Parts: sequence; C-alpha cells; structure tokens
Amino acid sequence: QLQLVESGGGLVQPGGSLRLSCAASGFTLDYYAIGWFRQAPGKEREGVSCTSNSDGSTYYADSVKGRFTISRDNAKNTVYLQMNSLKPEDTAVYYCAADTGSSCPDEGYDYWGQGTQVTVSS
Repeated sequence: QLQLVESGGGLVQPGGSLRLSCAASGFTLDYYAIGWFRQAPGKEREGVSCTSNSDGSTYYADSVKGRFTISRDNAKNTVYLQMNSLKPEDTAVYYCAADTGSSCPDEGYDYWGQGTQVTVSS
C-alpha cells in the first residue's frame, strides 16, 4: 500500500516555529515531486511549497516565502516543511502530496497524506 503520513503539527504562538514531516511508505520519494498544501476552515485548499525531483528546485507561495523551507531526506524517505515566524493566518490542516512527474504540478497529485493540524494562536 502506498501511503504518505504527515506529522509535527500542533499549537504554537505567533512568531514560533514548527517542523512538519511527510514520511512515505510503499514507494520511494526520490522519484516524486512532493508538495505541501493547506486548508483552513471555510477556505479552499492552497499550495504552500513544492520540491521537484528533476533538478531539486523548490517553490513557495508568496504568503510563506522567507518563512518556510522545504527539504528532502532521501535516506529517511521523508520530506520536511520547516515553518518559522508563524502567523495566525497560517492556521490550517497541512497535507503533503506526491506526484510521479519530475516537476511540481498545480494539481493532479497521485498520493495524499491524511493531514496534520497547525494552529497559530496567542
């Protein structure tokens, strides 16, 4: 069975940091583009970040540039999202997704995790 499992979410104060993990089982993340998405209550899902498997390029939504960093640890078959300087508007369920293509697509990812809750509040 092919699965992605997110972890690392929780409650943090504004300005704090969290590190989300996306661990794969049943397939090797090396050959996939991996994206992070989030969905807040009453809002549409939005792309946050992505890392390509073709040249290692990374992409970030304007709202998180300079604050979030995506990275891979191929030995652990895991992708991370380091989130710094968190804001209340970052509150959402965060999902990771894998795509068999070499680049980061806008949609149509093949595999999705179950999500992890991130709450930023004082």
